[in-house]
Amino acid sequence: MAMDVVDYEIKGSEMQFVEVELDPGEAAVGEAGSMMYMDAGIGMDTVFGDGSASQGGIFGKLLGAGKRLITGESLFTTVYTNQGQGKRKVAFAAPYPGKILPMDLRQLGGTLICQKDAFLCAAKGVSLGIFFQQKLSVGFFGGEGFVMQKLEGDGLAFVHAGGTVLKRELQPGQTLLVDTGCIVALTPNVSFEIQYVGKIKTALFGGEGLFFAKVTGPGTVWLQSLPFSRLASRVFAAAPQNGGRREEGSVLGGFAGGGLLGGILGGDDD
Repeated sequence: MAMDVVDYEIKGSEMQFVEVELDPGEAAVGEAGSMMYMDAGIGMDTVFGDGSASQGGIFGKLLGAGKRLITGESLFTTVYTNQGQGKRKVAFAAPYPGKILPMDLRQLGGTLICQKDAFLCAAKGVSLGIFFQQKLSVGFFGGEGFVMQKLEGDGLAFVHAGGTVLKRELQPGQTLLVDTGCIVALTPNVSFEIQYVGKIKTALFGGEGLFFAKVTGPGTVWLQSLPFSRLASRVFAAAPQNGGRREEGSVLGGFAGGGLLGGILGGDDD
């Protein structure tokens, strides 16, 4: 099945969204819950897996959905089809602050490996699969970087990266050590393995994990400065624990007795 060729425009700075323009009969597939708005005349259809032609028959659909379940994504995706006579637009929003990266799979050789939560939307026909690391150590210690998605086809796909994005072109034999969560995407010719950090005290007291991702060229790798897991852990750490008061994170809650003083000033002294 030929990929639908779509026009697009990425809007915004910190919280971006991508607006996709569909000709009559063209379609785009989006991650569940990513749609922001759409013009009248666009039909929605929830499908098992990714809706690509590679999922022929019920077995193929179940297999495609199962692959998505392994990567932690929903069993379903949504296909948006322009059922009108003129051009129609549908927009997909980033889930947290960062950048939306347009990936032309044709220029990338037909395949892109990306972090399991990076996929946002794509032209219909792009196949969403799972990428298994070849080295056993990755499976045991890979953490966030172990289970990754594989995007295949010759159309446009859009992935989301948290924070600031760095694109690195690695020469043959050139190696980069990266926190596993900071990898957004890489071309399949990049060698990927997990490497032990070193001394235990470095891992325990240095603020970093026990393992790094070791990526070796040739190829291209995209990195993000704010993995969602890191953002979520900071939010969780700052959230009131065990029914804590809402003033605990304020200046009044930052010293002994501050919680009580904050309650008095707030009128909670009864």
